[in-house]
Amino acid sequence: MPELTPMFFLVAAPAVMFAGVSKGGFGSGAAFASATILALVLDPGQALGVMLPLLMLIDAATLKPYWRRWSWPEAKAIILGSLPGVGLGVALFGVVDADAIRLLIGTIAVLFVIWQVWRRSGLLHLSGRRLPVWAGIVAGMAAGFTSFVSHAGGPPAAVYLLSRGLNKARYQATTVLIFWVINIVKFAPYAALGMFTAKTALADLFLAPFALTGAWLGVRAHRIMPERAFFGLAYVLLLVTGAKLIRDGLT
Repeated sequence: MPELTPMFFLVAAPAVMFAGVSKGGFGSGAAFASATILALVLDPGQALGVMLPLLMLIDAATLKPYWRRWSWPEAKAIILGSLPGVGLGVALFGVVDADAIRLLIGTIAVLFVIWQVWRRSGLLHLSGRRLPVWAGIVAGMAAGFTSFVSHAGGPPAAVYLLSRGLNKARYQATTVLIFWVINIVKFAPYAALGMFTAKTALADLFLAPFALTGAWLGVRAHRIMPERAFFGLAYVLLLVTGAKLIRDGLT
């Protein structure tokens, strides 16, 4: 059970607002940092359980600004693929302990940073031709799995979406739609696994204003805020917290 101490809110409030800004204006990738940060002060399952309703709230708040601006063919492929991916995540959660989840989340965090730096440095060149629909389904499976175990479905989805040549607004709208659906699908399994409690609900109630404020800021920052500075901070946070989780999981 999460202890709702001042230290908890000192860590959780900016992390949740950061998730809102990321999901509201810059895709879903950096939102993963919030759950990783919370896992430093909570059991990993509790951190994921606290974050999911807040992520769903952010999804609902950002649907309207991007309504019908998404690309349905790409969204459909990833959503269909995400269903078995979420199922695999459910199976994994049923057989591993908290330290294994810490190790998994930390590893995904570090690999995510390496992947992003590699891509942005120009060392990774995505093919100029559009990936086929079946590649979107495979990316969806990976997105569903990583989203379930660590709210980190952004990178697999991004690989496919970036290859499809979507403009900035269509890319953002498509990620909002995809993860709105995936997070809804995740809710029932999370509940069945006991990741929601009265205290996580109370924490979500207190943190909801920070989530909504972040979403509001993210939508408005979509056109004006430099992505480089925002994601640079996200990658530093993920690298540090991911390394800490790996150490905790191993020791």
